[in-house]
Amino acid sequence: MKKPRISLAREGYPFILFSGFITLICAVLSYHIAALTGLAVTGFITWFFRDPARVVPDRSDALVSPADGKIILIEKMFDDRFLQEQVLKVSIFMNIFNVHVNRIPFPGQIEQVTFKPGAFYSADSKRGALHNEYCALTIMTDGKQRYGVVQVAGLIARRIVCRAEKGDRVQTGQRYGLIRFGSRVDLYLPLQVELEISKGQKVRAGETVLGRMNQPSA
Repeated sequence: MKKPRISLAREGYPFILFSGFITLICAVLSYHIAALTGLAVTGFITWFFRDPARVVPDRSDALVSPADGKIILIEKMFDDRFLQEQVLKVSIFMNIFNVHVNRIPFPGQIEQVTFKPGAFYSADSKRGALHNEYCALTIMTDGKQRYGVVQVAGLIARRIVCRAEKGDRVQTGQRYGLIRFGSRVDLYLPLQVELEISKGQKVRAGETVLGRMNQPSA
């Protein structure tokens, strides 16, 4: 059986090519230790920007994970930054070894894209959640429920990539961006969502079902 090909996120190509070029120069100049180090670095960068295919659950109510990583927070709170209402907040921490491509959790239309420069504290800290640089999507579902998905920069993750734009129609599991080198993604969900996860659980973007998005009947 032919193995599926693992693609690379396009944002990684400049880093891979630059590292590969430096490695080649070191090899040509017979700087053997530097060339071997460069080869290892190029290999790691290539691996970091991997973008494997994912199988989206065949469930119309499935709310899937927007990121690979570990659930570090599940709480009910009042969100005064994005939705201005009581929400369920779910936070997923991505370490440097996780796939960093982010995906849409549930279909809908993007109402707002908000980017805010900020600090670069550790992404899994409370201070990082409040003060770090972020990019937030507010999405309206077909059932007229709003939810937010927020990319948060981390201590060494200093570049958020978001390809989504206001007015875009998005689908479950659709790739929309990434965060380079360790970070977190926060979800702000309607209270009606029935979560199927627990704190500490590991999840995969586009595949792991976080819960059931109960859509109001017409």
